[in-house]
Amino acid sequence: MHVAIIGGGWSGLAAGVALSERGVPVTLFEAARQAGGRARRVSLEGIELDNGQHILIGAYRTTLELMRKVGARPAERLLRLPLELRYADGFALRAPRCPYPFNLAAALACARGLTLRDAWCAARFLNRLRAESFRVVPDQSVSAWLARHGQAGALRTRLWEPLCVSALNTPAHAASAQVFAHVLRDGLTGARENSDLLIPRADLGQLFPEPAMAFLRARGASLELGAAVRQVARTPQGFRIDERPQSFSSVIIATGPQHAAALLEPFDALRGVRSAMDNFVYEPITTCYLKYADAFRLPAPMLGFADGLIQWVFDRGQLNGPAGLMAVVISASGAHSSLPNEPLAARVHQELAKNFSALAPPAWSRVIAERRATFSCRPRLARPPMVTPVPGLILCGDYLDPDYPGTLETAVRSGVRAAEIAVKR
Repeated sequence: MHVAIIGGGWSGLAAGVALSERGVPVTLFEAARQAGGRARRVSLEGIELDNGQHILIGAYRTTLELMRKVGARPAERLLRLPLELRYADGFALRAPRCPYPFNLAAALACARGLTLRDAWCAARFLNRLRAESFRVVPDQSVSAWLARHGQAGALRTRLWEPLCVSALNTPAHAASAQVFAHVLRDGLTGARENSDLLIPRADLGQLFPEPAMAFLRARGASLELGAAVRQVARTPQGFRIDERPQSFSSVIIATGPQHAAALLEPFDALRGVRSAMDNFVYEPITTCYLKYADAFRLPAPMLGFADGLIQWVFDRGQLNGPAGLMAVVISASGAHSSLPNEPLAARVHQELAKNFSALAPPAWSRVIAERRATFSCRPRLARPPMVTPVPGLILCGDYLDPDYPGTLETAVRSGVRAAEIAVKR
């Protein structure tokens, strides 16, 4: 048994780790010179940063388990905070460290910017969701769903819609209410630590890709970086990758759907799978880094903004970066999508300056826009199956789970599941 994995993002690495742990020989192909996919380290102005600011939550149990397994030390490299949403306009919600549901009840009742009526309305909404087993029938947009349940005002603009855009990377008017209900179930209910915010204190490369690569090398895996795969062919001996002489018993395609569809082209039995992949549309994530004077500091490591382009600002000086470095995150498509990088950075600075008086322009700024960061998580979106009609050909990626959006956790879960499928076969 020898498994080829095409794609060195978090899902492909997770599949490789799970297979290598079982003693299965693995060859991993990655087109880029660096593993990590859409969550990787970059260098800006001589500073090791990320291609986009990410945040995890306590419910990412599979990701945290694999981090520990490969020696990434998540307890040291992730700042764990109770659920806290703080905005520049004064809105603040913080969950105390007490068991569910008391933590949420206290957070809602004591939130600055919510009335007691708002708190009661939100609690009733969550209780109804639990009673309905978090099922939304028929699926609809998050905006329509919130309106049907009377979630309005600050509940909508400071709580539910920001959580929706952050988790699904899709505007609320277009996002799937059913998928968002699953996110609320896993992130807000159950164990108290599920809702904890895990903010990286190290670059994304150290969080998983680099320790995972070291783990694979130590177990004899072959890692081919800068090796773009053009073709997968079925032979009597198994599968062949491009013109390489060796054969593989199984192939796990751990790329985005647009790249996977091209690799599936030679297989007539996979026309339906390719058709499902063609239905995906994509949403961007834009991160704007701005380096201010060392003395500039946010009142919290993570601060929300409303009524503008900015959604969240992370103070990297309070995390793992130099003092005064801000990472501004704008999820999904919107008014910012048509702005070139320099005007966008200038607009971001203007919005920050409105909230922080006498804020001088930054010494430098950089915009990183992942145009196809995730798929658009829309209602009733059909997902392809992981197990294809071609025996031994397995799909892997964050877009395959019908219950969840495209996140690091769904990518890692998919990788572990793909490894299990390959081993069982």
